Formats: sequence, structure tokens, C-alpha cells
Amino acid sequence: MLEDVDDNTLDEIARIACGDHDRLVYRRGAELPKLLQQAGWNNVPRYSGDHRRGWLSQQLRARRDVPGAIDAVVRRLADRREYVHRNEPLAVAEVTQALNLVLAAEGFEVAHSQGRPLVRPYKPSTDQEQDPPDVVLHVSMTDLVRDPDLAAVLESRLTEARICDRNGAYASAIIMLGSLLEGVLLDALKARMPNPPRPLDRWGLHDLIETAHKEEWIQADVHGFAGKLREYRNLVHPNAQLKIGHAPDRDTVSMCWPVINAALNDLAATAT
Repeated sequence: MLEDVDDNTLDEIARIACGDHDRLVYRRGAELPKLLQQAGWNNVPRYSGDHRRGWLSQQLRARRDVPGAIDAVVRRLADRREYVHRNEPLAVAEVTQALNLVLAAEGFEVAHSQGRPLVRPYKPSTDQEQDPPDVVLHVSMTDLVRDPDLAAVLESRLTEARICDRNGAYASAIIMLGSLLEGVLLDALKARMPNPPRPLDRWGLHDLIETAHKEEWIQADVHGFAGKLREYRNLVHPNAQLKIGHAPDRDTVSMCWPVINAALNDLAATAT
């Protein structure tokens, strides 16, 4: 699909893949061949020690005529499995956003379906109320949460988060998403651990995230990303925002939606 993209677009994909120390995920030159191998490329040459971005751009150009080769690299960059062992909370959302800014000029975008990235023709929204791809949850709340009254409450929180996001109330949107995550994890605890070590009203979001990871209800990447969402959820306390040093914006919220998506997908996959 991406075989005919402009050379400058390939350079930008290489820039995103290489990253830097201030933004995006930084990859050393020696890590770049592994990225290509993880994308399914065969016979990847060893890193030559040249400038990282120049070396990777050269590799992308060399295989632009191979059907699906560039698509595979883009998908791998937007795949949360690429960041499981990195201390980079919300990296997949940030990288996906950066890729979409570049690919939009070519008429393409990266979207996520069932937790996996795909490259598709760009689909601009014709309805201001339509949710972006990462906001569309793939798991029904009533299917995931066993308590119907709690499911209704959490569905309401989800609606409020969307309304806040659309209208620029970004801190409120994040607080609603953190509340939603706490609710689904608490329901999982009640259903999967009949005799918890302490009363349910003494479980905070941090404890719920740690337990869900320990019990393998959520994967390692969700564990790390959810911890970052919890930090932003604490903006309900004004002093927490002073400590962080900045107010959340649309980019911050757009990084939180995939965390919710991934957490719900993992909980659904591990439900018995």
C-alpha cells in the first residue's frame, strides 16, 4: 500500500523509528536491524555505523518495491508489542500520532483493530461527533463487567469522557478514563478473586493495576501504560497538576484512549 510514497515520507518514517532523547522512542543504531526483522524483513544487513536516520532511510528505499515491506515497518512501529520491554509509557499512542501526521499527506493512516495496527486509506470524519479510531472500544461494557448496575455507571463515565474530550475539557476526560479503568479492574477483582487480602473499599487504582498484572489479567505493556494514566488521573487533585508542571491537552487524552482499549481487550481475553 505504501510502495509509492514520497522519499521525504520515507525519511520521516525513519526519523520516527530512530526517535530522539526528548520525544518519541529512541533507538540506537544497533537496534534498527532488529526493528526491521521484527517487521518481518528477511536478510536485513548489519548496521554500518552510519547516521541512524540515513541508514534506515536507505533500507526503506531499497525495499520500497517489495509489496508490503514499508507497511510492515509502519505497523511494527505502531504495535504495542514493540514497547513491552521499554520504559516508555504511552509510547505506542505517541508514535501512532506521529506516523499519522506524516501519512495523512499520502492519503493513509494507521488505525488499531482488536489491539493490532493496520495501514488503511485515510478516512476523514464527516461527523464532528464521530470518535477517532482509538476511541472506539472493541469490548462491550455489559459483556465485560458482570455487575449490570456497575456496567451502566461505567458506560456513563465513558460517555462523559467522550463529551469532555470533544469539548476541550481534557483534564476531566482523563479523570473519567481513570475512573473507568478503576471500575473495570475492581469488577475483575470481585469476579476473579473471591477472597481478596483486604476489603474492596481499600483498593486504590495503583493496587488494582499491580494485582491485575501479577495475576496476568493484563499484559506488561498495559501495566506500564495504565500506571501513567493513573498519574494523570490524579490531576483531580490540583496540587498534582502543579507537580506535573503542565496541563493535559488533546494529545495527552489521545494517548490515554489506547490504554483503556488495551486494558479492556486484555481483561476480555483473560476472562473465564
